[in-house]
Amino acid sequence: MALRILFKKPCFPIPSHYGSTVPLRQFKTFSLPELPYDYGALEPAINGEIMQLHHQKHHQAYVTNFNNALELLDQALAKGDASSTVQLQSAIKFNGGGHINHSIFWKNLAPVNEGGGEPPKGPLGLAVEEHFGSLEELIKKMNVQGAALQGSGWVWLALDKETKTLSVETTANQDPLVTKGASLVPLLGIDVWEHAYYLQILPVD
Repeated sequence: MALRILFKKPCFPIPSHYGSTVPLRQFKTFSLPELPYDYGALEPAINGEIMQLHHQKHHQAYVTNFNNALELLDQALAKGDASSTVQLQSAIKFNGGGHINHSIFWKNLAPVNEGGGEPPKGPLGLAVEEHFGSLEELIKKMNVQGAALQGSGWVWLALDKETKTLSVETTANQDPLVTKGASLVPLLGIDVWEHAYYLQILPVD
């Protein structure tokens, strides 16, 4: 659904700050990035209410919890508290991954009047045809992979920087694509979490 209607262009790795930052000793705090379009700009593919809740509630929660975990980690390191340092890793991975993934996700989407729905052109379009046969086959493959995810997660169109090949990858929960391989670059990410679409689910008779 959203892939065909809203696909604009690949979102290469975004800057490490993911928004404005302020010093937190040796760490930095992160802020919720602004969307480059209005909440209702993607309708009817994604309605404005979902976009607002997704951005202001869910993404903001990842940012807040990520910053809190980093602050606690900073304190634990300062105290030499190895136990707390280890315990905080899961919260940092989950909330930091949620922030990274959503920062990419917003940039993958675009209103129709700003290029949303246009098929990839140039080198990317040729690469899609070479690796998947056609854009339609890529969409089908990403849909199948997304439907097969157990629980929540993400589906990615990835570029392997070393082999120069495209692939479809999935990650669980809020794991960022880098957890599948350091050479993988996210070109397109699809949020399979229920919070990305639940208000538009129609009742089943």
